[in-house]
Amino acid sequence: MVKMQKVVLNVAFYRERDKFVAYSPAFDLSTCGDTEEQAKKRFEEALSLFLEEVDKMGTMEDVLIECGWTKVSRPTRHWQPPIYVGQTQKEIRLPCPA
Repeated sequence: MVKMQKVVLNVAFYRERDKFVAYSPAFDLSTCGDTEEQAKKRFEEALSLFLEEVDKMGTMEDVLIECGWTKVSRPTRHWQPPIYVGQTQKEIRLPCPA
């Protein structure tokens, strides 16, 4: 039996026109829906399918490392997701459309 660990993921929700987008930088995975709740449900489904396929292919460790996860050995062996440190808003200048 494979030992499992619980991990808390940060999932951001954005509104793009009439759609809601769910995105997690820990897996660089996103999906969308007509409502925030639908985007949340679809994200959970997409994440489940993603992890299932990565496990089937035997590439979980490679994918986690590529996504910035760290293998920690103390006090017990487990995976540490990239550490979310916050976000900011920055005003920038863009050219206006013609």
